[in-house]
Amino acid sequence: MRRSMKTQSHGEGKMATDQTQQTFTFQAEIKQLLDILVHSLYTEREIFLRELISNASDALNRVQFEMLTNDDITSPDAPLRIDISFDEEAGTLTISDTGIGMTQEDMVSNLGTIARSGAKAFIEAMRENQNGSASAQDVIGQFGVGFYSVFMVADRVRVVSKSYLPDAPAFAWESDGGEQYTIEPAPREERGTDIIITLKDEEKEFLQGYRVKQVIRAHSNYIAFPIHVDGEDEPTNKQTAIWRKDPKEVEDKEYDDFYKMMTMDFNEPAHRLHMRADSPLQFYALLYFPSSSEQNMLSPRREPGLQLYARKVLIQEYNKDILPEYLGFVQGVVDTEDLPLSVSRESVRANRVMANLSKVITRRVLSDLKRLVNKERDQYLKLFRAWSRFIKQGVYIAPDQSEDIMEILLFQTTHDDDQHQFYTLAEYVERMAENQQDIYYIIADDWHSARRSPHLDAFRKRGIEVLYFTEPVDSAMVMGLTQYKDHAFRSVDEAEIDLSEIGTAQDEDESPNDPVPANTFGAVIERFKAVLGERVRDVRESQTLSGNPARLVSDENAASRNMFRLNRLLEREYELPVKILELNRRHALVHNLSDMLEGGDQTVVDAVIEQIFETALLQDGIHPDPASMAERLYLLMQAATGTATGDLDFAAAPKMDAPPAAPPSGIPGMPSMEDLSAMMGEDAFAEGEDAAFAEEELTADENDATATHPAASIEDAEFSDVTTGEETVDAQATQDATAPDTQQTEAFDEADDAADADKEDIK
Repeated sequence: MRRSMKTQSHGEGKMATDQTQQTFTFQAEIKQLLDILVHSLYTEREIFLRELISNASDALNRVQFEMLTNDDITSPDAPLRIDISFDEEAGTLTISDTGIGMTQEDMVSNLGTIARSGAKAFIEAMRENQNGSASAQDVIGQFGVGFYSVFMVADRVRVVSKSYLPDAPAFAWESDGGEQYTIEPAPREERGTDIIITLKDEEKEFLQGYRVKQVIRAHSNYIAFPIHVDGEDEPTNKQTAIWRKDPKEVEDKEYDDFYKMMTMDFNEPAHRLHMRADSPLQFYALLYFPSSSEQNMLSPRREPGLQLYARKVLIQEYNKDILPEYLGFVQGVVDTEDLPLSVSRESVRANRVMANLSKVITRRVLSDLKRLVNKERDQYLKLFRAWSRFIKQGVYIAPDQSEDIMEILLFQTTHDDDQHQFYTLAEYVERMAENQQDIYYIIADDWHSARRSPHLDAFRKRGIEVLYFTEPVDSAMVMGLTQYKDHAFRSVDEAEIDLSEIGTAQDEDESPNDPVPANTFGAVIERFKAVLGERVRDVRESQTLSGNPARLVSDENAASRNMFRLNRLLEREYELPVKILELNRRHALVHNLSDMLEGGDQTVVDAVIEQIFETALLQDGIHPDPASMAERLYLLMQAATGTATGDLDFAAAPKMDAPPAAPPSGIPGMPSMEDLSAMMGEDAFAEGEDAAFAEEELTADENDATATHPAASIEDAEFSDVTTGEETVDAQATQDATAPDTQQTEAFDEADDAADADKEDIK
């Protein structure tokens, strides 16, 4: 569709061809549109240079294509390049190219008009939604829109251009960003375009070569044509877009050098993933998984996110929408052909293509991590040790992906006394004891504390494996763990766990003592209740303990049980959880207390009861002030080594106070998402308002050609153009990002159907 415009010339309303300057008036809407483009969509002034270089690259691409079939063009021997020069005295910056060039009519069409006839509707839509809209997508892909960003830094702009068409004269377009622009004949011998920018006084930084090079390397480093600054022979954009290469053609050193250049991390990454897809989305991606979570102070990348390119032009330095929050540690590049090179790059998150791109890449990353878990465990363990706090949080913040995430979790367990051994949930399930249905876990501060916990007595006795949850993030992760393959998760400190029908009990009993007689044991329980008061919910006999005298169990739900641990990590005030104290009726310490109730020093009895309770808190990792036990322990040791108990003041020893009243309802003290983010770091629990994927189902395994490190390709198969088996799926060709939603959805669905039909061929 030809774009409409309003012109005002000297003498005639039609295009003049004489050698006089002509003045044209912008549409009334275009002035408003300029304000929106300059002040609303662009967030950094330097972006104008990116836009102009992008336009120059487009012009070079067009003439390059024309030269393939047409020998009759102006300046056929001119090298395809972009040059940037400065005139400090005049205060001008000039961007030149040897591209397709423009005629007078092209200038009016490309530089004199931005919107179609629906410019008013576009302006209204942009005002309503500054982040972009469907109406915006109809316009922002047009050539020349990004050009107007130059007025963020320019007092005046002059464009001199000569078309590739033989005998076409050169013309100059000029404007100060006001209501009018002029076009006049101009001298230029070679094909191409010069954009001469008279900079505002406060924008003279762009007359410095180093500053311009900085912008080029940040935003246009992978433009296909050489960019020469200030007459230098060596182009500024030296890098090659290795992510667009066939993975088989890229050497390990190239991968490593690119990673070091991008991140300034001189350690080898733990893993890399290189993938390409041609249909229904065309994209290239090169992702790296750093080997360490320690922040590199030299790294130029100060926040999480992938570099997003559109046709080798940087759109966003830190895109956080392609991968979900829990994969935010991944570094790398995504380059797509399906996003328009336009101002909408400032707000790509609303683009439908981005939602589908996110879905494909996320699924492919999870698939590759599963492959590592199963095929290259040592390599994955290195990655997991560094980034487990991110990966685990995915169970909680991305419930729609939790099934896939659980497949890549690793845990230490009671199966192995080697703390360096980790196992998957699938491996745990394979080793389940006879009649075991649930998955059991224990939350502790570390591996050593977990393996010594009294809660494990009964599980060890019956040969039931228990997972160790020993990272701070585990207290949050467990809230998202509902079940794995029909197996529910249960904490070993639950009050009513019945293990009598699971596994096989060992014949020998760890305690040589008979149980304390019922009548005297009842007195022991009552004494515990009297001493501890409201600090315990109840005191009762344990049906599971064998090697320990006592343990604390909870009759609350898992979320409530973990709130104290979470809030303590967040340094928030939170009352000590009130639990049930269980006593081992056979343990020697309980026997001794029973005997002392009848004739011993009662101050010692009470002190021992206090110490048993606080030791149980300590073993559970929830004692708020372990050092407070020291005074009582010293007194008990004095009594044990001969000091008369009458000379010891046990009442002066500090003890745990009664807990404050519980909150009225709900999960008490639930931390906010921001609090959890602070605990996990790197916006770990930031709300994912954009985490939902579009409805189209795409199978990444059937949409990409993949190379992994150290292996060169994905297990058993490589894909190009959605290859499944021997057949290539033609999904009506790749859909343009601005195509109607129904057409794009049909392409996605068709690719899915064909891929599903041939799934066995892939295997």
